[in-house]
Amino acid sequence: MADAFKAVKVSDHAWWVGAIDWAVRDFHGYETNRGSTYNAYLVKSADKIVLMDTVKKPFFREMLSRISSVADPKDIDFIVSNHSEMDHSGCLPETIEAVKPDKVYASVMGQKALEEHFHLDGAITAVKDGSTLSLGDMNLTFIETRMIHWPDSMMTYLDKDQLLFSQDGFGMHLATNERFADQLPQDVLDYETAKYYANILLPFSPLIAKAIEKIKASGLKIGIIAPDHGPIWRKDPLRIVGKYAGWTQMKPTNKTVIAYDTMWGSTDMMARAIGEGAGSEGGDVKLLPLRGTHRSEVATQILDAGALIIGSPTINNQMFPTVADALTYVRGLKRMNMVGGAFGSYGWSGEAVKQIEDILMSMKVELVQEGLKAKYVPNDEDLKACRAFGEAVAGKLKGLR
Repeated sequence: MADAFKAVKVSDHAWWVGAIDWAVRDFHGYETNRGSTYNAYLVKSADKIVLMDTVKKPFFREMLSRISSVADPKDIDFIVSNHSEMDHSGCLPETIEAVKPDKVYASVMGQKALEEHFHLDGAITAVKDGSTLSLGDMNLTFIETRMIHWPDSMMTYLDKDQLLFSQDGFGMHLATNERFADQLPQDVLDYETAKYYANILLPFSPLIAKAIEKIKASGLKIGIIAPDHGPIWRKDPLRIVGKYAGWTQMKPTNKTVIAYDTMWGSTDMMARAIGEGAGSEGGDVKLLPLRGTHRSEVATQILDAGALIIGSPTINNQMFPTVADALTYVRGLKRMNMVGGAFGSYGWSGEAVKQIEDILMSMKVELVQEGLKAKYVPNDEDLKACRAFGEAVAGKLKGLR
């Protein structure tokens, strides 16, 4: 494979040597229907060569082939692990064996995680937040970013190229032959970046806000942001930082998300009537039938929503399984500052609506009104009440703006 895969130059002293995963469609519950990349980078100074992160284990030979196109892997002096999750460290033991570096660096928590992952027996050297590694004519600075999104997470800054290796920050799951964001359609970038933030980083928004302020306060000049997934930001890299800063605020907008499932079409009829009412004030309304909508799309849509309304029929005294799945998932993402409610049809007992309300309240969603239930097939009065429910949500959102 030595000649099959080539490195891509990122800056004067850095190359992309990662791997493209065209096949991956699930990333711990998050649907990656456009695949992903596992980005590793090679930094070459006059005196030293550094490998920034590795790749998922099955792609070890691909990474090694790319490295070999610009340097002998055995000439690598140091490896830096910014993040110990297995999609970035999976082939670290094989890389250490092939490269035999002088040092392998990670954060304090990264050292612990990597040694517990791979039983490396003291092979990892911990670096402190703000510490610097000299490469002779340039320096690497280590910036601890704990819980963005693992305890070990850190970013590394290459001063000579004004390049920030941002690990899982500012990335996306997107497999392409293009390595740079400016080579790709803006709508694809916007959607996949939002989807990534919503499904991976949203629970850590308060910490991300602090990390952004920390980086700003450091005075580092950032000309390029190179994440561990997706394309590299080399033109206007601070645009994505601004996007993140906005998302951390979780401000409600005039958008209503209605996620639901149905057995015989009754809950679907209710959802459509609620949607009509919710859009009556000109707001954006997204109906997401869960039989054909993945949980990660629900998470993506609520990233910039002001209202979340959930509907389910009752089956065996419970909410429908697809609804329970989506609610369990989005509850863990801790999206704040939403209003909403619950609805559903039933035949005998109708427990699903109350169960949904309990979960919404645990998410700190403000219930606009008591949940709506319709027995068997909703009649005209039921559908009128559904529209009024949507209108009440629309009015609430209008008042929040």
